[in-house]
Amino acid sequence: MCRKGYVVRYSWITMRGEPGRHPQAGVDYPGTWAAFLEWFPDDASCVEFLERLRWPDGFVCPLCGWGEGWRIADGRFSCRGCARKVSVTSGTIFHGTRTPLTSWFAVAWYMTNQKNGVSALGLQRVLGLGSYRTAWTMLHKLRTAMVRPDRDLLSGDVEVDETYLGGVETGRRGGRQRDSIKEIVVIGVEVHSPKGFGRVRLRRVEDLTAASLVGFITDVVEPGSVILTDGWQGYSGLPARGFVHKRTSLRAGDDPAHVVQPGVHRVASLLKRWLMGTHQGAIRAEHLDAYLEEFTFRFNRRSSRQRGMLFYRLLEQAVVTDPAPYKDIVGGGVTTEILTQSSELY
Repeated sequence: MCRKGYVVRYSWITMRGEPGRHPQAGVDYPGTWAAFLEWFPDDASCVEFLERLRWPDGFVCPLCGWGEGWRIADGRFSCRGCARKVSVTSGTIFHGTRTPLTSWFAVAWYMTNQKNGVSALGLQRVLGLGSYRTAWTMLHKLRTAMVRPDRDLLSGDVEVDETYLGGVETGRRGGRQRDSIKEIVVIGVEVHSPKGFGRVRLRRVEDLTAASLVGFITDVVEPGSVILTDGWQGYSGLPARGFVHKRTSLRAGDDPAHVVQPGVHRVASLLKRWLMGTHQGAIRAEHLDAYLEEFTFRFNRRSSRQRGMLFYRLLEQAVVTDPAPYKDIVGGGVTTEILTQSSELY
């Protein structure tokens, strides 16, 4: 085991200073579950891995930015600049956790290596976690780390449309009416060919106004891209924001929406299938955004052949993501409805 650990540490040290090098299975992350168990037998090995991800060029104090320090007896670093004692988990989603890092790593592995993800109840059973609440909270904190704030914008031809979760769309064809509809999710997906789709972005919006729809597009799509929408007036302000807008009126044509915009309708179908299949629809509205981020993370990496790479990317983002306290996640008081399998179906 020590021999294996030495090889991993040596590989990391010798690979420093190679900008743009693509992480490799067996060198930067484990490629199989058997290798995972060898790499992370205890919390010390997990700490070492997180340190490589957070400080690839050596310790940098997250409080004062000083780049020098030394390790003290309890495993933390003492910053030479401000004399603060800093652990690798300080200021990350692992901040203050009492759950062993080996359990966190196992959750991250199962979450990324299962094709359709894993529910909190399933995770609790597989890993033998103490409670459903523990499993649910760990999964939710990891979801907050699934999207990089500086991620690349969508570009090229981008289809945009909305889908509805929690109710049935009503109203005339090509129109918009929110009777009995609980949540609106706007979808943007790169279209490379009639059957070839690129990356996706999703956001829950409050309404179908231009402020919500055009605001979403300007946030996630590169200016100058071609935006493909239906005839809804909420998209009419796109040219003024630097986009090429191509509208297709569903009222004026005979083709159904899924033919006119195959990309967004495929994504919407997969989203609903995933929410019902993996999570049995047991998702509260206030937590929907986090599940949309997980779906985006999975969809945009659907062609990855190395599932261990997803584990690597998730932890790479986890060490630069701010803490997500439990009370902030649940939005106030704890209720049984939040921490059990809710009957709300999306």
